[in-house]
Amino acid sequence: VTKAGAKMSKSKGNVVSPDELVEKYGCDSLRMYELFIGPPELDSEWDDRGIEGVYRFLNKVWKLVDENTAVAETKDMERIRHKLIRDITVRMENFNLNTVVSGFMQYTNELLDLQKKQGGLANETLKALVILLAPFVPHISEELWAKVGGSGSVFENTWPTYDEEKMKEDEVEIVVQITGKIAARMMISPEASQEEAIKKAKELIADKLAGKTV
Repeated sequence: VTKAGAKMSKSKGNVVSPDELVEKYGCDSLRMYELFIGPPELDSEWDDRGIEGVYRFLNKVWKLVDENTAVAETKDMERIRHKLIRDITVRMENFNLNTVVSGFMQYTNELLDLQKKQGGLANETLKALVILLAPFVPHISEELWAKVGGSGSVFENTWPTYDEEKMKEDEVEIVVQITGKIAARMMISPEASQEEAIKKAKELIADKLAGKTV
């Protein structure tokens, strides 16, 4: 690891003390940041702002779980849960540990948005997130596991599985344009044919097509 473009060295006085970082941010933040800054087999640049960002992220995860109101799982929650499990699993199997961390950040934001939209998240969704996080931030994960109603240790669980079918969107948004300008937006099944999409689009903007050659 380098700092300010130079290899960390006691003689250069640019060594970052892990004890001070653990005291300020906790050992889980340090553990996750070391994975986030890049593949462990390559040189990486230490950035104090980076560990601040990871610390803020873990606080966001804590708030997501700690302030959650448990609700029944919806299709949106189920879809995000299976996509989260798939993406984290694939990245771990490929040893892309820095992208695993960025994946957690992405999905946590999606879950926060869904939490606001639906008034809470299902415990099943949060339990999957906590189990996935456990190898990276074991101490926080044990605490969060208790908060979502898990029994025993989070490490007594098996790795969650995913189903490709449950990741599919029921509908996708399609932009309808006339001469390059957006005329409307419509929701349609991703399984719809091109002909079905065109028919629905023409019906949607029929008034705007009057007297025009398509």
